[in-house]
Amino acid sequence: MAADSNEELGEASLISLFDSLSRLRGRLSSVFAPARPEALSVTEMTVLNAVAGARNPPTVPQIGRSLGHARQVIQRAATALVAAGLIEMQPNPDHKRASLLVCTRRGMDVKVEADARAAAIARSLDEVIDPALATKAIRLLDEMRGRLDQHARAAQRTT
Repeated sequence: MAADSNEELGEASLISLFDSLSRLRGRLSSVFAPARPEALSVTEMTVLNAVAGARNPPTVPQIGRSLGHARQVIQRAATALVAAGLIEMQPNPDHKRASLLVCTRRGMDVKVEADARAAAIARSLDEVIDPALATKAIRLLDEMRGRLDQHARAAQRTT
């Protein structure tokens, strides 16, 4: 009986966590909306951030998997960013069809400007959200994401 109760509690906790994170993401998107350049959609800014922040040039499918978005959604955003001159597609020696995405100088300038506006917004929230609390939340969420990634990799090996 106790095991069933723990399973139900675990399920409820994860479902509640997902709901809370979805709501928090919505609130944060609203609060930080002024930081995003008006010409870019939320998805386009997200892809620009992913490309600019990547250690190695990512592909559209890699960004999609990382963000949990369909490849087609990321492809549309990447195509718009290429048209705007913010990123460029380069040949991928490991894959013929999945080009590598790289920020242009203009794209980096847009990101730096958006980051500066976001930093000003974040500073204005220091009294509302204690930075130490945010740091603790980041550590916990990173740990959970890591465990989910391990679980997904293990599941892929068994299929």
